[in-house]
Amino acid sequence: MAGATTAQRGTPSPDRPGRSPRKGVGSPKPPKGPKPAKAPKKTAPRGPGKHLRRGPVLASLAAAVLLVSGGTWVLYGSSWLRVEKVTATGTEVLTPEQVLAAAAVPVGSPLVSIDTDEIESRVRGRLPRIDSVDAVRAWPHGIGLKVTERKPVLLIKKDANFVEVDASGVRFDTVPKAPAGVPVLELNAGGSPSARRFDEERLLHEAVLVAGSLPVPIAKETVQVKVGSYDSIVLELTGGRSVRWGSGEQSDAKGRALTALLKAAPKAGHFDVSVPTAPAAAGS
Repeated sequence: MAGATTAQRGTPSPDRPGRSPRKGVGSPKPPKGPKPAKAPKKTAPRGPGKHLRRGPVLASLAAAVLLVSGGTWVLYGSSWLRVEKVTATGTEVLTPEQVLAAAAVPVGSPLVSIDTDEIESRVRGRLPRIDSVDAVRAWPHGIGLKVTERKPVLLIKKDANFVEVDASGVRFDTVPKAPAGVPVLELNAGGSPSARRFDEERLLHEAVLVAGSLPVPIAKETVQVKVGSYDSIVLELTGGRSVRWGSGEQSDAKGRALTALLKAAPKAGHFDVSVPTAPAAAGS
């Protein structure tokens, strides 16, 4: 009976509840199931899609080309935007006709093709009296010329004529009659000790500097500017009055001093503003 009991312990009973068979001993692995199939990749449809997108682009390009071509034709080829009228303003001594003749604007040409810089250069070159000119397009058919003439501040006697000189020292015209209110230069510096140092051009520059700095009321009363040397300039005014000016230095201050003297001593015949901080008046 004891032997039987031992045998029963060594042999496991499959019918005993609560026991599971040992792993790896006599128990086969369950078979693997089939792998799930991968979903196919989505791809963009090929065919007429790209052609549909190209259509609007090509249409836009064609419209742009037509627009540019049409605009070019309007500016250069059509008769709509061509020069039909040229005007000149700002003249005083010159006439508008003289300015238009010097400008020589090609009437009938496309307005956009007109070289305004060339027109301005042509006017200044042909008319030295012109100080500045501004040529502008007046759409759709015009060119406008706005000119500024040089103004003489001094006259140089030359035979029976007068050479006009502006405030920059430019001799721009010769006229047979002296313009009113512009003094005449009298240059007599031959015997001056400074003649070698200051030539006629330098003395002319000093005279122009003085004449150009005169206050307008005094300039209108100045008949002559006498230059004996660099620091010996005298103004001859209407009524036989004279002004000792000295050199061209401090001309603005001298002009203010002379204005005050003329008001303070209206009957004086001689004025000295060579030292503007100590002006003087004398005579009657």
